Amino acid sequence: MEIFFSPYIIAAAVAWVVAQATKYVIRSIKGRSFRNLRELYLSGSMPSAHSATVVAVLVVIGFKDGVGSAVFGLALLFASVVMYDAMMVRRSSGEQGQSLTELIKEQKSKVRLPRVAKGHTPSEVFVGALLGIAIGTFISFITMQ
Repeated sequence: MEIFFSPYIIAAAVAWVVAQATKYVIRSIKGRSFRNLRELYLSGSMPSAHSATVVAVLVVIGFKDGVGSAVFGLALLFASVVMYDAMMVRRSSGEQGQSLTELIKEQKSKVRLPRVAKGHTPSEVFVGALLGIAIGTFISFITMQ
């Protein structure tokens, strides 16, 4: 039961839920419909839930274990890799998937259209990181002993 009360787990869960809910609201307002619940778990768009989640945990680790701790160093490295991947690798593969989809449609091919998973723009990652900082700080302060 202790895991459910861990500030690290709480920060990760809250950051992910808040980021995904924010994404859903933004996409629903733009699309003028709140019916598509799939938007609650799709990747891509503003803000980056990946960034929010890893940064929230990083911030809690910084407050609880110190920024000089080994676990903070590992968390910083992990967060950097996740955010880089979201902006560079996943975004690039998403753009390639969109191009392939357009080519398949243009050629009227019988090839099944691929599912295209979007990555993030730098601003989506930045806003996700800011959200993670805010949530990590909040969780750290409400769980201080």
